[in-house]
Amino acid sequence: MTGPTGPELISPRSTRVAAARRLARRNFRGKERLFLAEGPQAVREAAVHRVDGEPTLVELFTTVEAAERYAEIIGAARDAGARVHLADETVIADISTTVTPQGLVGVCRFLDSPFEEILKAGPELVAVLANVRDPGNAGTVLRCADAAGADAVVFTDASVDLYNPKSVRASVGSHFHLPVAVGVPVERAVQGLKDAGVRVLAADGAGDDDLDDELDAGTMGGPTAWIFGNEAWGLPEETRELADAVVRVPIHGKAESLNLATAAAVCLYASARAQRAGRAR
Repeated sequence: MTGPTGPELISPRSTRVAAARRLARRNFRGKERLFLAEGPQAVREAAVHRVDGEPTLVELFTTVEAAERYAEIIGAARDAGARVHLADETVIADISTTVTPQGLVGVCRFLDSPFEEILKAGPELVAVLANVRDPGNAGTVLRCADAAGADAVVFTDASVDLYNPKSVRASVGSHFHLPVAVGVPVERAVQGLKDAGVRVLAADGAGDDDLDDELDAGTMGGPTAWIFGNEAWGLPEETRELADAVVRVPIHGKAESLNLATAAAVCLYASARAQRAGRAR
């Protein structure tokens, strides 16, 4: 990393830079099974994460300033065996998908888990994203699930790419915290969860059941999966029919509705609290 007159910067024309730049596109991510993680929080998590015993972080591009500011992250990346490249800000901007890059861009291995492994682990709280198309919303729901202590997240085959850069940024490192299955048909996801003893609830503003009533009735203390639908049109009738119940978050004020991520946070935390209370009894 260091030349005779100071830090040696990677060339903008380097094949490594070109390869990293291509990972902004889904087809290249799928072909290489690699994705980008940007910023100190995501790179920090990637540096200590492993997939099947192998380090998740395989390569890191950093400005000199970021390398000095986040020396512990650079050290963790090196300890993980990642190739560390010093780069000027124009190179980082070229690789990055953000308007204001933070000086660190990591190249990471895919980390999704087989759906069967998630089921075998006996999950108690799961978020299922069905037809969620906005990557920012998907990443935020993943972050909410992580914060609520969920055991897994399932991206159905009609949902956005887990590794979309906006999704990765919105999760703020939660990609690396809990198992995530991708490309699972919603029918298979629901049936598999039911067969594993998990009660499946569909979150829908027009649901027949009220979340407050569910909590008061004490029906939410067992293993639970929540299905969250598309940002604009919610869940189709055929998906609602798959669930054990269709539950609405009550609106006590004058707001028309809640956005996807807010509704997901309310539902997941309600289940987490009910489950903790059940274990305490």
